[in-house]
Amino acid sequence: MASRFGPGDVRFFDRLARLYDLAMPPARVRPLRDGFAFADRPIERVLDLAGGTGRASHGFRGVGFDPVVVDISAGMLARARDAGHEVVRGDVGRLPVAEDAVDAAVVVDALHHLPDPEAGLREAARVITPGGVLVVQEFHPRTLLGSALVAGERAIGFDSTFWTPEELCAALSDAGFESRIVREGFEYVVVGRVPRK
Repeated sequence: MASRFGPGDVRFFDRLARLYDLAMPPARVRPLRDGFAFADRPIERVLDLAGGTGRASHGFRGVGFDPVVVDISAGMLARARDAGHEVVRGDVGRLPVAEDAVDAAVVVDALHHLPDPEAGLREAARVITPGGVLVVQEFHPRTLLGSALVAGERAIGFDSTFWTPEELCAALSDAGFESRIVREGFEYVVVGRVPRK
């Protein structure tokens, strides 16, 4: 079933952009930073993929990173730009970023919205330099809260793809990463490291 809001639910997020940060709690960056510890290189250049209003990027400013926010929604990116973030409008499945251009990337509560999440993971592997990491925070669909979230997104009309932490680790491995679970629970975190050649 295709989303009634278009690929990546972009029309929904364009309409919600002004209210998004009021409705969503701030992103907790500590579990994401814990994923950076698996990098085999210094982390300086970071992308916030499907980063919307820059909710996660804003949290990273307090710990010394200022990721570039990449998103397909013009409305969400306008909010990120207004908050002072560098932004790039683009489809995560076809990133307008050069190969080996960044040290790390994060995807916070957004991978499930991508129309082709596997393509997004492959693109992340392409743009992250060897030794760098992709840190993904997602919702566990087999927890009580997760199953309610899945049902809610279906009722709204989203065509979201949810994985268990183990399934997402397998998808990261298929995309060329060395993967592991960093944090379990309803909001879990996994990390993939690009192997050195």
